[in-house]
Order: sequence, then C-alpha cells, then structure tokens
Amino acid sequence: MSSGGSTKVIIIAMLANLGIGVGKFVGAFISGSSSMMAEGIHSVVDTTNQVLLLIGEKSARKKPTDQHPLGFGRESFFWSFVVTVLLFSLGGVFAIYEGMHKLSDPEPVTHFNLVIGILMTGIVLEGYSFYSALKEIRVQNRFGRLSTWFRKTTSAGLLVIFTEDAGALIGLVMAAFCLTMAKVLDNPAWDAYGSIAIGVLLVVLAGFLAVEIKSLIIGEAPSKDYRPDVEKILGERMPSAKMLRFLALSIGDREVMLSYKIHPGEENDVNSLIEDINKVEAEVRNQYPEVKWQFVEPDYKA
Repeated sequence: MSSGGSTKVIIIAMLANLGIGVGKFVGAFISGSSSMMAEGIHSVVDTTNQVLLLIGEKSARKKPTDQHPLGFGRESFFWSFVVTVLLFSLGGVFAIYEGMHKLSDPEPVTHFNLVIGILMTGIVLEGYSFYSALKEIRVQNRFGRLSTWFRKTTSAGLLVIFTEDAGALIGLVMAAFCLTMAKVLDNPAWDAYGSIAIGVLLVVLAGFLAVEIKSLIIGEAPSKDYRPDVEKILGERMPSAKMLRFLALSIGDREVMLSYKIHPGEENDVNSLIEDINKVEAEVRNQYPEVKWQFVEPDYKA
C-alpha cells in the first residue's frame, strides 16, 4: 500500500467521523437518546484513533538509528494496537455502560425525525469513507477474498480504518433500527438496547483487531511470498547456486527484511562470490523497493 493512499484513507475517515460526531452529539442532547450518545462517543473515539494512526504513519517513516537499526516501521503496528484498546474501552465499554444505565431509567426519545436525519447523513458519510478504504484494499489485495486479506495483510492502518468504518456503518444502522422500534412501540427501552448492541459490536471488533495487530507486533511474514522471485534472481545471477533457507519478515506497513542462506554451488573464489551476492541483492532491491534489508549467508549446509 502506498504511503499516500494510506494517509488519504485515514484523513477521509477522520473528517467523516469528525463531522458525523458533531451531528450525533447535537442529536443526543436534543433528543436524550442513549443510542445517539453511544454513537457520538463512537465517533469521538474513531476520530482520535485516526489521529493516532496518522502519528503512526509519520513515525514509521523515521530513518534508522544506532539504537533502532531496523528503523521504526513497527511504530505503525504499535499505534494501531493503541487504537484497538481505545475502541474497546472508550467505545465499546462506555456504550454498554450507557445502555445499561438508560435501561434502569428509560426516558422517551424526542425529536425523532431530527435524530433519524442525522443517522442517515452519518450513513452516507461513513459509506463514502468505507468505499475509499475498499478502493485502497483492492489496490493491494493479492488474495482475492476480503476475509483472507484481513488475516494476512500487514497494512495495519488500512486494516484499522476498514474495521472501524464497517463497525460505524453497522452501528448507525443498529441505532436507526432501535430508535425506530422505540418510536413505533412507544418503548424507550429499545433506545437502551441500541446502545448496548453498539457497545457489544465495538468490543467484538476490537477483539478481532487486537488478534491481528498482535500478530504483526510479534513478527509476521509479509503478505507477498518473495521466495520464488528471489530464487529466480539467484538462478539468473548464480546458476549453480541453491537456496538453502529463506526468511521474510514485515518490519512495517511498507518495509520488509529478507534473510537467506545459499549454497554457492561451483563458485569457489571469495571475491567473485561476494560480487555475485551483491548483484543478487541489488536486483532484489531494484524489483522490490520495499525490501529495505537483506542478509545473505553462503554455506554448504541448511
């Protein structure tokens, strides 16, 4: 995923959530709706999350230092994990609490048409943000199925935005449905049910995100399998050489480290061997600019 594409998707989501959040809070204070209050907090959390993701995007581009020789690419993973914590605590847990509180003392929802209008506007804006995220996913998705991309992608920022936008759309529909039921049945408890349902949704989504981001922080193979292409380059530059062992690791959204052990084949001259290995590394870098580090070890045993 390009840095520009990622940043654009995050900014679109942030502006959409900021605008929607203001409208939700206005609707919540006017109507007294618990579902609208839960959605307002949801939008605040999402907007804060997008600011954190932008911080992660910027931090991940810092140059390596002596203390961090492999760079700061994994900062994007760290900030994405912070986002999941906020989504769970400030978003999900608060919405459940608000719903339980309202359920113990239900109050009628007023200004129904205004509230529904705000929710419909929110669906349109969130829909545009979700569509922008999907467009960026299609650019980088090598797996075909969206569910496979979700499990294997190393683009933490886009993963978070996609999940948040999906959750926001479902939450808006939940809120609209529950408020409509409260109006039709003249039962304000439905408003509280809506807040609880939104909270549970956010907690579940945060759980899925936490599992995926944890895997990236621990260390995960990149979404692309580099071995066949590297072996091809090795065969072209060193025909008698053989790949003994190969390791690829994602260092960030757009940075990859490769480490491979090769049998030098018929090459016996040390200087020639070094020169050939340098040519292999140069060709890999030329074809795959995201490969920032390569460690090649000649050996006769795997």
